[in-house]
Parts: sequence; C-alpha cells; structure tokens
Amino acid sequence: MEKKELLCEGKAKRLFSTEDPDLAILEFKDDTTAFDGSKKAEIAGKGELNCSISTILMDYLESYHVPTHFVKRLSPTEQIVKVVDTIPIEVVMRNIATGSLVKRLPFEDGKQLTYPIFELSLKNDELGDPLINEYHAYALDLCTQEDIRIMFRMTAKINAILRSFFERRGLILVDFKLEFGRHKNELMLTDEISPDSCRIWDKKTRKKLDKDRFRFDMGGMEQAYQEVLDRIGN
Repeated sequence: MEKKELLCEGKAKRLFSTEDPDLAILEFKDDTTAFDGSKKAEIAGKGELNCSISTILMDYLESYHVPTHFVKRLSPTEQIVKVVDTIPIEVVMRNIATGSLVKRLPFEDGKQLTYPIFELSLKNDELGDPLINEYHAYALDLCTQEDIRIMFRMTAKINAILRSFFERRGLILVDFKLEFGRHKNELMLTDEISPDSCRIWDKKTRKKLDKDRFRFDMGGMEQAYQEVLDRIGN
C-alpha cells in the first residue's frame, strides 16, 4: 500500500490517501506541541514511539470489541487506518484531578476522583478547543444524541479496560483524550492513544511519563515514552 494525496496534517500526524478509498495511511511525526501549538519542538524518535504505543493499545481495545479505525501497522511510524468522517469533538476522561481541571475547579492536584469526570471540547484550534456540553454539540450540528450516548458508553468502557491494563504494569492512567468518527455509518475510536493524548504516571513514584514532561520543561520525554512502551510491550 502506497501513500497518495495528503488528506490533512495536524500537529503530530499526517493522513494520506491510498489506492483503496476505504483506507488511509496515518503517519506519526516527531513534532511536539503544547498549549494549543504555542510551544513547539521536534523530538527525534517520538513518532515511532507513539506509533508503537498506539498500535499496542488500539489492538488491545479491539480484542475487547471496541471498534477502532486501526487496521495494522505499516512501518515504524505509519499505520493503515480506516477512512472516517471525524466528529469534531475531543472526549476527555479524568480519573485523577490535575492539569486544566485544577485550574478551573477547586480540586486538589493529584486527588483521586470518586467518579471519573467526562468532558467534551470543541476541536477548534482558533478558539482554543473550548469546553462544551452535549447541548452545544446538538446546536452546532456536530453529532446526534445517539452519537453522544455511544461516545459516553465507549469512553467509559475504554477507561475501565485501560486503567486495568496500565495498573497491572505499574502505571496509572490519570486522564486521556479520545476522538471518534464514522466509517460506513459505524461510530468508532480514531486518532491515537499515546503519551501525547494520555497522562500516565508511575504507580509507586507518580513520576510523569507523558507530554507533561515537554509542557513543563521537565526533560526526559523520550525516555519516559520509551519506559511506557517497554512496560506495555511486555
């Protein structure tokens, strides 16, 4: 399978058409951004690490009958994925209070939440990906009530599966961002699952093993991503 036309390019990935109209090639870049793209860098090898991690996690979710756009890995930095009509909503699930949540609401940083918090954001860089609720989504014609219901249910299932998966490997799934789209009228998980889109901490030390290391100039981002890959790969 070969790359054809560049369909779209985001901060960390490119999507190319192929000879099959139902399939595309997703390429993971080494580019790294934070704070809505205001902070940028190129981290050698990050694309390959994220491709590896996302491949493992997407494949694992498929084994639990979670529909995803992932088909197979094509190269160290590329996946074959299903072509989808993306719903322009970011779905966030939070298990521990940190990041923007503690800036917006009176939570103690690092507090284990009694109930996971489900949030929606509009995927719009110009507006800074603002928080929305389901009624905004309906008013903006982004999706249907049934879509929201399915995304809620799938996100809760993914959270349960991955929290257990990470815990068995000495890791905490703090929070994560998901995206969804439709392929042949089936709603499915898209994009990636990696330390770029998840907060992951070491269970014993609470060492951060995700993009916060880049956001807050902590250093050791490549080593942290490699540590996540080593643990989940085993």
